[in-house]
Amino acid sequence: MNNREVEIETNLAQVISRIEKAAKAAGRSVEEITLVAVTKTFPVSDIEFLYQLGIRNFGENRNQEGSIKAPQLPDDCIWHFQGQIQSNKLKSIALWADVIHSLDDASHAKKLSSLVANKDIFIQLSLDSQPNRGGVAPEELDGFARAIAELGNLKVRGLMAVAPLDEDPNLGFARLKLLSNQLVKTLPMASEMSAGMSNDFESAIAQGATLIRIGSQILGVR
Repeated sequence: MNNREVEIETNLAQVISRIEKAAKAAGRSVEEITLVAVTKTFPVSDIEFLYQLGIRNFGENRNQEGSIKAPQLPDDCIWHFQGQIQSNKLKSIALWADVIHSLDDASHAKKLSSLVANKDIFIQLSLDSQPNRGGVAPEELDGFARAIAELGNLKVRGLMAVAPLDEDPNLGFARLKLLSNQLVKTLPMASEMSAGMSNDFESAIAQGATLIRIGSQILGVR
């Protein structure tokens, strides 16, 4: 192994250990939690090595990168798009992304539904009312979720959120859990939570996150 591979393998082992400890502390099974390795700005060689280490879920924030990288990896990889959606990129995103985490606009939902027969999505929820960070406002969530469910071609798996910038992530993710529980009353299948990144994933696991999106703790900082 070269130095880069040693670095990635060591980092991944540490992250997996922390996930296991966080799950145990929360009284949860580690099997409930999917690690999405966020590979934005990193080369395909890093992703190929993560694949050798057993990782199958990869996340990208930009269509320009995901559309190029995804076809170069084996077909059993699951690709997650988690960046801000641009309407003119939706057709391309739908081709390579198996799961879209950042749906927060009704017009995007309608367009996506017209492009696909079946697509897994998460509704992005705003936890801090910062418009530039994206997300549906909590008070608009129920209506938004009902409208998406009526489109038919989108499978709502649950909620995605990013921790607030100016607040303890535990408090933000606790609100996410509360809203997730409310959403399930409207959409019983939408019970998953995509939450937690490199700096706060333990807090997300404590509140029930089922997918965590980790980049820098595994691949370093670009």
